[in-house]
Amino acid sequence: MNACAHQPSPLYLGIDTGGTYTDAVLWSESTGIVAKAKSLTTRHDLAEGIAGAADAVLSEAVIEPSAIKLVSMSTTLATNALVEGQGGRVALVMIGFTEADLARNGLSKALGSDPVIFCPGGHDVHGDPRELVLDALVAALPFLADTVSGVAVASYFAVRNPEHEIAVRDVIRERTGLPVTCSHELSSKLGGPRRALTTLLNARLISMIDRLVDATESFLARRGIVAPLMVVRGDGALITAEFARARPIETILSGPAASLVGARYMTGIDDAVVSDIGGTTTDIAVLDGGRLRLDPEGATVGGMRTMVEAVAMRTFGLGGDSEVSLHEQSLASTIVLGPRRLVPLALAAVKHGDAIYQGLKRQLLSPNTSRLDGRFALRTGVPERLAAGLTVTETRLYADISAIPAALDRLLVSTSQVATLNRLVARGLVHIVGFTPSDAAHVLGRQGNWDPVAARLGAELFSRKRDGQGHRVAKGAEAFSEMVLASVTRRSAEVILESVFAEDGLEGGVSVANPLVQRAVGGRGGMARLSIALDRPVIGLGASASLHFAGLPQLIGNECSIAEHADVANALGAVVGQVRMSAEARVSQPEIGLFRLNSGERLDDYDTEDEAMAAAEAHIRVLAAGLAERAGADQARIEIARDIRVATIEGERSFVEAIVVATATGRPRIAS
Repeated sequence: MNACAHQPSPLYLGIDTGGTYTDAVLWSESTGIVAKAKSLTTRHDLAEGIAGAADAVLSEAVIEPSAIKLVSMSTTLATNALVEGQGGRVALVMIGFTEADLARNGLSKALGSDPVIFCPGGHDVHGDPRELVLDALVAALPFLADTVSGVAVASYFAVRNPEHEIAVRDVIRERTGLPVTCSHELSSKLGGPRRALTTLLNARLISMIDRLVDATESFLARRGIVAPLMVVRGDGALITAEFARARPIETILSGPAASLVGARYMTGIDDAVVSDIGGTTTDIAVLDGGRLRLDPEGATVGGMRTMVEAVAMRTFGLGGDSEVSLHEQSLASTIVLGPRRLVPLALAAVKHGDAIYQGLKRQLLSPNTSRLDGRFALRTGVPERLAAGLTVTETRLYADISAIPAALDRLLVSTSQVATLNRLVARGLVHIVGFTPSDAAHVLGRQGNWDPVAARLGAELFSRKRDGQGHRVAKGAEAFSEMVLASVTRRSAEVILESVFAEDGLEGGVSVANPLVQRAVGGRGGMARLSIALDRPVIGLGASASLHFAGLPQLIGNECSIAEHADVANALGAVVGQVRMSAEARVSQPEIGLFRLNSGERLDDYDTEDEAMAAAEAHIRVLAAGLAERAGADQARIEIARDIRVATIEGERSFVEAIVVATATGRPRIAS
């Protein structure tokens, strides 16, 4: 990769904010990746991590800011917020629904203590209206204006006629100025409570995505980069930052989707299992015919099933920073990985070497081993206001923890405090430092960006421990580290197989645990020779993919392809993707001889099927083109798909319903 002052074609800047690292790439259509860099993700202020990675690639490439013509980012912000139950306080307006509907699809749990207002109204299956009564809403508006950051509106059968949602939206905006999200704007699918849930989550995320976009735009302005800013959606398509501000729910699973786009671009492989191993998790998905396989039921995040089209992804708590522990009930030395993420000893020692060394060396001099050996705690650095609401015991322990790592065998004075510490970790207030696969790689010289001395001390502590038969776990630091890395590769094979079994309709976890599968994966002999093989190769992604996936082929029975820039596939996917927007029209026959067109905010009746179908196609062409333009597409091409459902009655064709979908696709506009 050569630094250069001038590029033969426009440069694009791609950014991905992951759980551990923020990645950045500079890419051009003529030369590919020009520069790439990583920076630790700063969870308390994502802009810092973005600036760190982006500034590094700008410096490496030695370019003028004006050379960058497009900036695109993928993010885990929305996903993490939903998993952690974060987001703004919002109100939900339910039109034509009852309180019983809150119990469906997890809507009540998602709503929590946020206010909900019920208004009579809504429509029937054909789009015919019931009477809309807004007395309850009007009475609540003064209260809402001062207590919520946005409003979600869901109306009964709004996908067949959105007029009541539009009327309520206009009233709220006119009288409060609050941002309003309507359910018909996010999905055209039936299922009112789940559509309401999706709308609620979208409204809750608006202020959060606003802050991310503002921070990114501020960084670009400071660097003099004048270029469109795009965001990756959960299905891998690109949308403008302004579009993402209004529909942030569509950015859930943005990062994993970007990695799939990057994987397809780098390898050219159409059919593959993609396994992306990061610091915290391993994400697994499938490429079919060069396309991302999407979840037909909608993305599930934080246990909530939304109506957002997103990549079908399975996530496992397995990564370079996974917690390493020993199976306490096992006679043999069985290593357990994750699912919790720890700060690696090698990383913690970069900033806090003295504290880490002193604790580890003291523990190595002790004649007895402890479950707490090699573990430290320190504060994460989040604002003090986030520590509000702690119990008395949590407050006391939190006060004993500082920004300097404290050894757990000295910090914790009772077994009950372990649970207290875990609650502080779950709140995001405290980090646990301990031995991880990243440390094992440092011990063996296969990774060298942090402190190998601290990693070795941690490995020596682990190797001294005893299994159920009283034998040492390993002969030394190197032997134990080899065991850890072998466990990561084995576990990687198992989660890949678990995902594939699930795709085939089997119980993934149960199938992998079967002794026959375990024998086949492990290659253990016997009178019956067993083997297992995938029908397609694996594409390995992530900074540590070449390390952990080198031994995969013999475990999965197929190749594992690791591209040159597999460590920044997410950031690359953010800039090589396309804008893709769809519009849908439905033609029904509410009565013989009457053909009704429902499309967006349009509801029209026609005398013949041909007239209705022609009007539907013409209308959604315009809708899709308009959406693609708003989403940032340059000269989008449009494809039409039709699904016409008919019945044969006494030998004659009878029209039932038709769905017409227009999809507009194109590369994003760039700065002139």
